[in-house]
This record gives sequence, C-alpha cells and structure tokens, in this order.
Amino acid sequence: MDVTASLHGLIGGVLIGLSATWLMATLGRIAGISGIIGNLITARPKGDSAWRLTFLLGLISGPIVLMLLGGGLGNVAGSPGEVVGRPAGGVVLMLFAGLLVGAGTGLGSGCTSGHGVCGLARLSVRSLAATLTFLATAIVTVFVVRHLIGGGA
Repeated sequence: MDVTASLHGLIGGVLIGLSATWLMATLGRIAGISGIIGNLITARPKGDSAWRLTFLLGLISGPIVLMLLGGGLGNVAGSPGEVVGRPAGGVVLMLFAGLLVGAGTGLGSGCTSGHGVCGLARLSVRSLAATLTFLATAIVTVFVVRHLIGGGA
C-alpha cells in the first residue's frame, strides 16, 4: 500500500469537505459543481456570479499551484513526464462521454459533488439514490469498456 497516496487522498477529501462546509456556512449554498457552473453560465440569480467564479477559479488554481510547487498530480497520465495523458478511448469518445455526463447531471439534478458530498452529509435520501446510481453506472461502464469492448488495461 502506498501511504503517501493514501495521505494525499485523505488530505484532498478533508479539503473538499471543508470547502463544502465553508460554502454552506457562509453563503448557504451547496458545493455542487454542475449547479455552480450552470448558474454561472445562465447568470441566475442576478448578482450571484462572483462567488461562483471564485469557487471555480479555486478548483482550477489548486492543481496548478501544486504543480508549480513541485507536488505533481499523481498518476493521471500514461508516463511520468506527462501531466495528462491521451484519452484512453480517443477524443470523440471523450466528447461523447462528456455529453452523457452533462445530460446525466441534468436528469439527476446534480452531480457527485452536490449529491455525493453535500447531499449525503445532509442525509438526503434523494442524494443517496443519485449517488448509488452514479456508482452503479460507473461500475457497469468500467466493466463494459475493460472486459466487453477491451479498451482498458
């Protein structure tokens, strides 16, 4: 077992929990990324864009700062010199998968951050059902891609 990777995961999880708690405590908002982005794009409600943009910039800047400090991003690429590797199934498949995820967040009224982190912490039965659906879909997808289609290691 890689203790360093486990500590990185633990620290990351704690930071996600703290940011979600901070957002709820200070603004009364749920840290659901799809809702934050969706309402930033549609500018609803009016005058509510500053915190959304700040939150998203924090999501993007965190990994960049970590890389600049020499921390790396962990094992997210095929070879050690790469930051992000080639999409496993190709760009077209990645675009299609992204569209499916976007449609799923619309149908599920949220994403894993909103339902899985914030909703479960609030003991929401609806979020439990959504999170279990996300997990089941991920398990089936990995099985199909790796074992039926043969596209993974």
